[in-house]
Amino acid sequence: MDLQQHEQLESELQFEHFTNEDALNLDMTLIQYAKENGKSIAIHIERNRVPLFTHLMDGTSEENVYWFYRKKRVVDHYNHSSHYIGKRFEEAGTTHDESSLLSPAQYQAQGGSFPIQVEGIGVIGSVTVSGLTPQLDHDYVVEGIKRFLNK
Repeated sequence: MDLQQHEQLESELQFEHFTNEDALNLDMTLIQYAKENGKSIAIHIERNRVPLFTHLMDGTSEENVYWFYRKKRVVDHYNHSSHYIGKRFEEAGTTHDESSLLSPAQYQAQGGSFPIQVEGIGVIGSVTVSGLTPQLDHDYVVEGIKRFLNK
């Protein structure tokens, strides 16, 4: 998937609204999807940098917590998915760690964190998955949002 396709995906996966109840339901959608595939993931959802939901499925650990905070900070900083930002630096012939001037200990442009965008408002938060490979973390968060939005 190229950058333009990533941008298209981000513009398609927008919410009409995003309440605390929506966060709970999105989390449950992600948990159900992971269970269907026999995977264990950690999930973190924020609105305006306030945690609304965090869940670590059996088989995940504190390490996953560190990862989702590092990935979600990328979304907070750039208002794009952590996967998109990693790809953008890669296409420029470098890496986020090498060229962003942001601490790799605090920011990781690896797949798994996706912006929560509300139509007519913009990015208001993030949903982050950790526990699989960066590509699978990204795929899971995208599929979870699609299922939640029924797209």
